[in-house]
Amino acid sequence: MSSEYIPGSCNIGTGEIRRRQAVALFGLFLTIFSITTLLATDQNKSARLSIFIPAMIFSIGFIQSRSKFCLAYGLAGTFNFDRLGKISKVGSAADRTADRKTAVLILIKSVALAALITAVFFVIPL
Repeated sequence: MSSEYIPGSCNIGTGEIRRRQAVALFGLFLTIFSITTLLATDQNKSARLSIFIPAMIFSIGFIQSRSKFCLAYGLAGTFNFDRLGKISKVGSAADRTADRKTAVLILIKSVALAALITAVFFVIPL
């Protein structure tokens, strides 16, 4: 695991990665809870689309933790390898540009994963 900032590749350390893993677990719990509730209450099939939001929470946390890259930090031009909450600024404009590209890619991947989870739940005949 890298313990230093790498533009466009790694902008968070161990503590921040664990925080994103916790977000992913929370999103997974919300997704499973939502699916269970929708199935138990015999909702209209279109209500299944509502799991997109909890699936998105899961997806963002999961992809950020696996990528070792924070979407928000990437967009803001910051990084953190110190204690939680101690954020540093990215100095180079080229590095900020690389970080923004990675952040946008993480957002696209997260939307795609959440959409896939939602689509699978929508089409499964339960």
